[in-house]
Amino acid sequence: MKTGAMALAAPSNRVADFIALTKPRLNVLVLVTTTVCFYLAAPNADTLWLIGPTLVGTALVAGGAAALNQLYERDADGLMLRTRLRPLPDGRLLPVEAKRFGLALSLLGLAALAYVRPLAAGLALATLVSYVLVYTPLKSRTWFAMVVGAVPGALPAALGWTAASGSMTVEAWVLFGIVFLWQIPHFLAIAWIYREDFSRAGFPLLPIIEPTGRRTARHVLLYLAALIPVSLAPAWVGMAGTPYLIGATFLGLGLAVLGIRFAWTRCTRNARGLFAGSIIYLPLLWAFLVATKFFSG
Repeated sequence: MKTGAMALAAPSNRVADFIALTKPRLNVLVLVTTTVCFYLAAPNADTLWLIGPTLVGTALVAGGAAALNQLYERDADGLMLRTRLRPLPDGRLLPVEAKRFGLALSLLGLAALAYVRPLAAGLALATLVSYVLVYTPLKSRTWFAMVVGAVPGALPAALGWTAASGSMTVEAWVLFGIVFLWQIPHFLAIAWIYREDFSRAGFPLLPIIEPTGRRTARHVLLYLAALIPVSLAPAWVGMAGTPYLIGATFLGLGLAVLGIRFAWTRCTRNARGLFAGSIIYLPLLWAFLVATKFFSG
């Protein structure tokens, strides 16, 4: 532990380390998803003022969950090249500091969301508990943890919808399903790219327990095959019209092509292509949905 160096660290560096605990780059997509789903559910302009406390609460809970996740995984993070310089494994922050910080953020976020809607706070609590207490411990035990982890990863979509509408309707489940299914090929692409790093940390991910990649490829194709029809469901439940249906179809087919390329070769280059495509896919899908509501309203 670099306690001496940590004690002498500049306050600005300490602030940056605490911010790093919240995984801000990862949680940007969480906030984008929450914002989009809130807007889609907002019955009128009078409801839009709730977006502020909704985003503040979501950001705090997501940041707190990320800090508690890093606290639990600090030893594993220290073994991986891409995470060994995080504040905890590098010794720039103490575990007790991360624990207090993560809990404080989480409680403040839940309070903010309770002010918006009790149901939104309940979904945020479910996200926090399933991510920190279920997914995080499972990650070092079974490859199936990626499926479990997709649940808290998708709950912000439902949270955004319920924060605006006050109820968990079929539209909320559709949005949840899109994000849930999208996460699996996205995460498997990451797992394939960094499989040596994850193996070094002892995580039994599919690319590690079955090095040929056949099971990884099958799961990528399976979840992409499920994602495409679910991504079209907004048009079937009245959330969007034909322009969205056409746009979502082309986006899904494009992502499917990237998934097939990876499954065929199972090389790192095509895994990076799938990863990049997944990063582009979801924001574009949200853009189509937002445009549909904006121009129809």
